[in-house]
Amino acid sequence: MFLLVYSSRVTWFTDRHCFDLAVFLYGLSTLYSIFLLRKGFRKDNRINYCLLLVAFSFHTAAMFKRGFSLQRCPINNLYEATTFISWTIVTAYLLFGSWSRLRFLGAFASPLLLAMGVFALMPSLDVQAGTPNFTGGLASLHKALILLSFGAFGLSSIAGVMYLTQEHDLKFHKARAIFSLLPPIQRLELIMGRLLAAGFCLLSAGLIVSSIFLKQTRKVYFTSDAEMLYSVFVWVLYLGLLVSRWRFSQRGRRFAWGAVGGFAFLMLTFWGVYLLSDIHSPRDKSPPPPANSQARNSAAVSVWVTTASTA
Repeated sequence: MFLLVYSSRVTWFTDRHCFDLAVFLYGLSTLYSIFLLRKGFRKDNRINYCLLLVAFSFHTAAMFKRGFSLQRCPINNLYEATTFISWTIVTAYLLFGSWSRLRFLGAFASPLLLAMGVFALMPSLDVQAGTPNFTGGLASLHKALILLSFGAFGLSSIAGVMYLTQEHDLKFHKARAIFSLLPPIQRLELIMGRLLAAGFCLLSAGLIVSSIFLKQTRKVYFTSDAEMLYSVFVWVLYLGLLVSRWRFSQRGRRFAWGAVGGFAFLMLTFWGVYLLSDIHSPRDKSPPPPANSQARNSAAVSVWVTTASTA
């Protein structure tokens, strides 16, 4: 709260400065996570949790400052979408990390948060339009729901990495599997399943709101826009992953690899599809000048040329 109040009073301290500091702290957390990994996660250490908590404060301040400047939910370009997804992941971690046995999720989350933060800081992603593309509450709601679902999928992939780490240590009889404070693999699998189910419900709600929004603005429930088709494909992908677990008992290692691979696919393809979308990233289609203005310009040029040749 102090960071939010202070940053709102300092005019030169922009939302980008706040996010820069958050990414820097994600970097420190990543370095400390490497230290915890080498130590085998044998000690319940709160330092990493506190680093991510401070980073979360700066990250939240950045989103608040951007939102206040737009007077809307700050999801209007690829930079804002990426920061929203990473903010969702760190928020969920801080909630789960209040339980000491899940606090080591941060050691696996911080490298992902750092990578997403560095990617978001690319100048070409933060394209500021003259007028933000907001047309009502449904537009912000459907974006928020879909990006929240991506955050849940991201946290489930982190739990999947923890599961694979524990499973590898148990398979090769490493002492770290006995002395570490990581949760047991059964509990990690349960967490993965619940996070994927929560993300799937959020994604479903986001697609429903998107259809209602399209009906209000374009008189259709579905379009062939790249982002719309991509969202439906992701919905089918995670539906298949959940059905394979509940109906065909695809559990354990395969399910963990599915959670990790699904989110890796999201991160590798989301930005490209976002840029291809005409709805979320509209092209610069400025109308041509009127015909009468073109005629006047041509006439003026002809008069100028005639006058110059006479002189």
